[in-house]
Amino acid sequence: MENQSKQKNRFQTLLEILFASTKLGLTSFGGPVAHLAYFKDEYIDRRKWLDDKTYTDIIALCQFLPGPASSQVGIAIGMLRGGLLGGVISWIGFTVPSIIVLVIFAMLYQTFSLGDAGFIHSLKIVAAAVVLHALIGLGKKLTPDKTRLAIAIVAAAVMLIYPSAWVQILIIIVAGLLGLKLFKNKAESNVKPFSVNISKKTGFISLGILVVSLIALPIITKFTNNPLLNIFDIFFRVGSLVFGGGHVVLPMIEREIVPQGLMTADEFLAGYGMAQAVPGPLFTFSSYLGTMMEGISGAVVATIGIFLPSFLLIVAALPFLNELRKRSSFQGILMGVNASVVGILLAAFYNPVIKSSIFDASDFALGIILFALLNIWKLPAWLIVILGVLGGYLISFIT
Repeated sequence: MENQSKQKNRFQTLLEILFASTKLGLTSFGGPVAHLAYFKDEYIDRRKWLDDKTYTDIIALCQFLPGPASSQVGIAIGMLRGGLLGGVISWIGFTVPSIIVLVIFAMLYQTFSLGDAGFIHSLKIVAAAVVLHALIGLGKKLTPDKTRLAIAIVAAAVMLIYPSAWVQILIIIVAGLLGLKLFKNKAESNVKPFSVNISKKTGFISLGILVVSLIALPIITKFTNNPLLNIFDIFFRVGSLVFGGGHVVLPMIEREIVPQGLMTADEFLAGYGMAQAVPGPLFTFSSYLGTMMEGISGAVVATIGIFLPSFLLIVAALPFLNELRKRSSFQGILMGVNASVVGILLAAFYNPVIKSSIFDASDFALGIILFALLNIWKLPAWLIVILGVLGGYLISFIT
């Protein structure tokens, strides 16, 4: 009877996690910062699953890790509430609604040849406005001094001259080493302790899986030439290496997909623009890309590939968070990496975003208006998408 009671309670807990996270997945518009506010309202203020201090520490952890910060926070809360399975269920609830919308959009794009539709070009202009807004926000936060700004500018210049995925990875590594040398004296000294019931052994195993996968997947992909395995390799690598949140995933994935002919720049940007209109994490953009490349199976593989590193990194990092966050060298490395992220995004803003979206004065005018509404009047991204499409049709009607 006691075991049955425990199983019933566990099932109820998991069901509660699924209900709460799905509610957030259907309503959380506005990007990572807004997601964290929604999480606080639902998980901390309403349900009292965590206190404010623990929640703040989880956010701090996820800011230190590559991958989608808001999704990682949701996964971590799910793990603390319902174990590893709770983390998986929390992720499912938060991401599946936007996955469904983006997969349907990709299927409609292919079925009805939407590439020539007027609203598709408007979505590309929306993407330009959103990326510029993200670039300015990240620049203010991650390059507050001349040294970090210089790293960002050099990173942008190198990426523009040598646009490849491997050059991008090299830039991140070099920036991290520069950060270790230049910024460790700027590290925060007053770091709050953090505790969690995940063993260091489990953390090592999780990290080992991540590292082995990063090494083995490219080798296996090269010899098997399987398209689904190739997709998984691309998105797993991106999910493991992208610092700076959802918008930074744009240049990294683009370098892996468009130059290889897996998708055109127009198709890529149309999906990115559409991803702004849905709730949930921007990393579900991968679901659209996977569908465009290999249908539903591609969507499943791409989505799992880009989010799996988040699970592995959280499980690996939680037991060691106290030691890592106290180390000035670790904080310095991240300062350098984050500065390079701004430069990488700046390069992507030119190519492919501007080159594929702004063709004439009317495009530029619409882009300026959308950017102003987003950056100055603080309208939500989903509303910017609607206004962008309406504005595009209005301009085409007038001209």
